[in-house]
Amino acid sequence: MNKIILGGFLSGQRTYIISTVGILSAIGAYLTGDTTIFEALQTIFMLGGIYFLRKSGENKRKTQWKKSQKNF
Repeated sequence: MNKIILGGFLSGQRTYIISTVGILSAIGAYLTGDTTIFEALQTIFMLGGIYFLRKSGENKRKTQWKKSQKNF
């Protein structure tokens, strides 16, 4: 039960899932005619930026953790 509460195998992946769903929603909204191409691209670039910003932060944390482990 504790594994389900903490997110299970998707723990830590929430940002990536939300960004992916948002990008797919923006594409779908453009294809159905609900938004213009400029609004869809603005949404896609914003969510893509969030995705890659999170990804770069994870890489920095991993390298800092490895450096701190070498010091001990």
